[in-house]
Amino acid sequence: MINLEVPKKAGALINQAYQAAAEVFRPISRKYDRAEHTYPTELDMFAALLDGLNSSGEGGAGAAGVRRSGSDKEAKGNRNGANLNVVLGTIEMCWGDVGLLLSMPRQGLGNAAISSVATDEQLERFSGMWAAMAITEPGFGSDSAAVSTTARLDGDHYVLNGEKIFVTSGERADAVVVWATLDKSKGRAAIKSFVVEKGTPGFEVVRTEHKLGIRASDTAVLRFENCRVPKENLLGTPEIDTKKGFAGVMQTFDNTRPLVAAMAIGVARAALDETRSILASAGVTIDYDRPANTQHAAAAEFLRLEADYESAYLLTLESAWMADNRKPNSLQASMAKAKAGRSVVEIALKCVELAGAYSEESLLEKWARDAKILDIFEGTQQIQQLIVARRVLGKTSAELK
Repeated sequence: MINLEVPKKAGALINQAYQAAAEVFRPISRKYDRAEHTYPTELDMFAALLDGLNSSGEGGAGAAGVRRSGSDKEAKGNRNGANLNVVLGTIEMCWGDVGLLLSMPRQGLGNAAISSVATDEQLERFSGMWAAMAITEPGFGSDSAAVSTTARLDGDHYVLNGEKIFVTSGERADAVVVWATLDKSKGRAAIKSFVVEKGTPGFEVVRTEHKLGIRASDTAVLRFENCRVPKENLLGTPEIDTKKGFAGVMQTFDNTRPLVAAMAIGVARAALDETRSILASAGVTIDYDRPANTQHAAAAEFLRLEADYESAYLLTLESAWMADNRKPNSLQASMAKAKAGRSVVEIALKCVELAGAYSEESLLEKWARDAKILDIFEGTQQIQQLIVARRVLGKTSAELK
C-alpha cells in the first residue's frame, strides 16, 4: 500500500528547505534573474548545508539516485527514504526560486545520474563533485537514442568527439556526465554515460545561452574534440547488452523526471500562494465548502488550478515512493513529469491573468517564464505521453513512435 502522506521524519528537512527558500532565494530571485550568467555567491553556504544533510543520510533538496541494490533485509518492507526526501525538499526550494536551485553546487542533474548508475567505487570517487548532464545535441532534441557523440576505446582511455547543447550548469560544474555511443551500429544499447572533468584536454565550453527563464542558472554549449577520458569514468559497465538495450542509461530518468516534476510543483505552488493573497486583498473569497460554480469566477478558476496542482503533486510523491521501495517507476516518473510540466505552465500563466501581474513588480511574471522549461527538459510533454502510452499499451519504441 502506498501512503502519500508526508512522513513526520521529513518535517525538519521541509522546514529547513522552506526557510532557505523564503529567507535567501526569494529576496535575491529577481536580482539574479536580471543578472543572467552571474553566479549567486549566496548559495555557497546552502551547498555546504545540503552536503551535510546528504552525508548524514537524511537527504536534501539536491540530487539523489534511484539505487535498487542492497541487502535482502534492506529490500523488504515499505519505507520513506532519500528520493521522497529530495522531492519534498525540492518542492520547497523551488517555491523560492527554481533557477537558484539549479545553480546549487554539487546538486546537478549529473549528480543524479552518477547516483543512479555508478558502481560503488565510482560513487565514492566522485563524491563531492558538482556534475552537470549533457545529453541533447544540435541534431536531436527529445530522442535521446539519437546520440551521435562517439566514445572510442584507446588503451586506458575513451576518446570522445561531439557537441552537446542546453547543458544546465555546463559552465559552472566541476564535471559533466556525457552521453556517447560506443558503436552506432548497435543502436541504443551502445549508449553509455561518461564523467568528464573540467580541464580535460579537448573539452571546451563554447558559450552560455541567453534564456526565457531560469536565468540564474547557466546553460551551456559544450564541445568534445579528441577528448581523452579515463576508462574508469564510464558509469556502470562497458558491456553492450542488446537485450537490455537502453535501460542502463535510461534509469537516470527514473530519478531525474520526478525531480523536475517536483521543481514544477514548487513553482506552481508559489504562483497559487501569491494569487490567493492577491485575490483575498481584492475581496475575492475562496470557499472550499461551496460548489465552484456558485462562487466568484476568479475563485472558481482558482479552485480548478488547485485541483490540477494536487493531482500533479500526488503523482510525483508516488514516483518517489516507488523508487525508495525498489519498485520499477519508469511509468510513474513519466506520468509525474508530464502532468506537472503541463500543469505548472497553465497554472503560472493563469495566475498572471487572474492577478493582472504582467510587470516585474510581481514575481508571478518571472514564474510564468520559468515554468516553460519544466515542461521541456528531461523529456518534453510529447515524449512523456509517448512513453506512458507505450507502457500502458505494451508497445515497443519501434511499434509506437
